[in-house]
Amino acid sequence: MTYAERLMRAAFISDEKLRESMKEVLSELGMSAREFSGISAIPQSTLYKIMSGHREPNITTLRQIVRTIKEIEGAETGFIAVIAARPVLDAIKEKRMKVGERLLVLREYSATNIEEAIVAAVRAERDGAAALVCAPIVSPTVEKLLSIPVATIIPRESLIRAIEVAARKIE
Repeated sequence: MTYAERLMRAAFISDEKLRESMKEVLSELGMSAREFSGISAIPQSTLYKIMSGHREPNITTLRQIVRTIKEIEGAETGFIAVIAARPVLDAIKEKRMKVGERLLVLREYSATNIEEAIVAAVRAERDGAAALVCAPIVSPTVEKLLSIPVATIIPRESLIRAIEVAARKIE
């Protein structure tokens, strides 16, 4: 499920769920409310009031929040899925990465074995991933299953380099 879908579902459940989801999504994207305000053109004070429960978002504001999250997620161009064990994923500090002139969103998929990695790869493609980065033990298999480019993480090599390779494969 995309971040935008999570926010929309939360909005239909309750304002409290929307607040929780918004905080989680911004945290997962590595963004502050101030940064989100700058990108979305929603006043920072409005975001703080919504996130603190002092104000309910009107439909226009909610649409702008979702539209901005979709843009950040790369809904139009997809995102790069990274499949790895939790310790490797925890080493990724930025959830967004600039490669050339493009701002790419990284989405993590944790897997502890080959079967979980294959399932995560299929799920990532269904979620809209434009490319996938994974371990060499699973990359030959997922390349046969997926229609998106796959880049391999080489142990002790930079994960960032593998993400850049995936980004170039998207072009």
